[in-house]
Amino acid sequence: MIKMKNILYKIGILSGMVASLVACSDFEEINQNPTAASEEQVQVEYFINNSIIGTQQDPHIAERVFVLYWKAAGRMDRINTLPVGSYNEGWSSDYFRYVSDWLKHTYTAIQVADAQIEAGTVKEYTNNLKQVARIWRAYLMSEMADNFGPMPINGYQGVNPDFNSVEEVYTYMLAELKDAAAELDTDIVVPNNVKNLDPAYQYNFSKWQKYANSLRMRFAMRLSEVDASKAQQEFEDAAASGAFIASNDDNFKVAEAPGWNALTGVMSREWNSQYLSPTLNNLMIGLGGVSSEDQLPAELHSHIKPADYMGLKFEDHFTTLTNDPSAGFWFDGLHENIDPRAYKAYIIPGYFDNPEMNRYPSWNQDFTGVTKRSLMDDNENVVKEVEGAFTWNAPSIGSWGEKGSKNKVYSWGGTVPRLANKFRNSTSERIFFGAWETHFLIAEAAVRGWNVPTSGQAAYEAGIAQSFEYWGVSEYLGEYITSQEYNRAGTSVAWNHTVEPSATETKTFVDGYTDTPGVTTFKYPENTIYQGGSVKNDLLTKIITQKFIAQTPWLPLETWNDHRRLGLPFFENPAIENALPNLPSLNEGNYMTNSVNVFPQRLKYPSNIENNVPEGYQQAVGHLGGPDDVFTPLWWAKQN
Repeated sequence: MIKMKNILYKIGILSGMVASLVACSDFEEINQNPTAASEEQVQVEYFINNSIIGTQQDPHIAERVFVLYWKAAGRMDRINTLPVGSYNEGWSSDYFRYVSDWLKHTYTAIQVADAQIEAGTVKEYTNNLKQVARIWRAYLMSEMADNFGPMPINGYQGVNPDFNSVEEVYTYMLAELKDAAAELDTDIVVPNNVKNLDPAYQYNFSKWQKYANSLRMRFAMRLSEVDASKAQQEFEDAAASGAFIASNDDNFKVAEAPGWNALTGVMSREWNSQYLSPTLNNLMIGLGGVSSEDQLPAELHSHIKPADYMGLKFEDHFTTLTNDPSAGFWFDGLHENIDPRAYKAYIIPGYFDNPEMNRYPSWNQDFTGVTKRSLMDDNENVVKEVEGAFTWNAPSIGSWGEKGSKNKVYSWGGTVPRLANKFRNSTSERIFFGAWETHFLIAEAAVRGWNVPTSGQAAYEAGIAQSFEYWGVSEYLGEYITSQEYNRAGTSVAWNHTVEPSATETKTFVDGYTDTPGVTTFKYPENTIYQGGSVKNDLLTKIITQKFIAQTPWLPLETWNDHRRLGLPFFENPAIENALPNLPSLNEGNYMTNSVNVFPQRLKYPSNIENNVPEGYQQAVGHLGGPDDVFTPLWWAKQN
């Protein structure tokens, strides 16, 4: 009993405990004075609930981390933060504090469980809850390590801890997941009041075991470029269990709720535009060979353009100083073929009859309602009025210089596709792990020659099928998975179609200023950080392309992780009409070349860590193996 009292004292009995127990109503009796909570009232499930719901991210931290950091770096949005080398000390400090609190609750849950076990006051399910806390702690450790790098393994217990290397953190997480999954008794059932405290799985321990093994596969694959032997060993062991997330019924997800609390949607802030990114756009155009005519109602068919058409060319108003293959053009219609998930995730500008059209910000309906905008000259005279309704564009990030200042079209809410309303209004479920990811991980493992339960092709096609099921477009699956049509990155869908695209193709366009038709040469981009840029359509590129699309919009941290690990899929360089002060390595001499040092690799540690924990900070930077800045790669990331 002394040990339990010490735990109560250490955590001060959680000033944040009551506030974050928003998923239940059974805690009114301890709402009066948290420090007066008895040992009987401090249960493992309270702390797990606290941590999972907190990790869902309240609007304050979600906007800063999920949107402005992860969606930017993971190329699920057009945001000039990390992709141009820019970070914010306040955002990073807030996130470090938040994730530390979420971790603290998991450590406390484990301590409370151990104390109850030692005291002989356990319930039948106490040991299972401890294993759940260990599994969730492993996820949170990965989140912190994948953002900042070296972190404490034995932290969050009231003393300043040592910082461990990323390699040590991953070794620890993999071991924890293996042991916790094995320790779970999947036959145990918990009471309903305890089920209600698990917002993900309602303490279905079979599902928690599947999540543990899928997480282990994710983490094992993260080591593929730096420790292939360890990666293979851990992956094969987890996959051999047969207990992993294989269907959408087992997805790890947390329901959102309107308001301003930890369950409010992570993409709900009305002033965030949530644009279609050029990365995703280039991956989806043409991919799968499914026609827009088959996907859209008849009244929109007149807006569909031929497959060999590039659009209107506005060389004085649209940047060309980027390796985005769509740069310089405004597509004045809808593409002949496009991935069928595109129109579900992002809504065609001007398509106001679509109930998923998002009209944020609600206080300025002109932002989405006005679809015609101007291109100006140096004297602010109108050069051209451009209609954005029923068009499909995703202009590049970066600096557009004078071209951008004269262009009122490219960053206007009524002229470019924006994320569907269901992801903005706090009525969805935030997905932390989807079944498609497990299948794509198995497909990648098969390509690497590892021993996995199914063939690479079967896993790859299962991943696409699970994603199509999620988006409600399964009727296109058969046509899609056999397609040999290339997207704008030079990748096709069909597993057995690995023929590289021609170096160039002839495309038509129209001069936007004179309406004169013309012919141009389209060149597929060279992703020079993968296979020297010569490979665009091998099996690994197919897998990661599909994985990227499937992870949208919920898992931008994972798309960032994959790009840091592999250099896949193709990420276009930011435009540099003006030099980017925080990205000096990118200039007019190399903007057509992809390089690791052009893409962000991590978050800097908050300055208060350096000031308040100088010994720990020096340990962390020593483990990092480079300066504490945005462009120092993590241990598992691609280094060349």
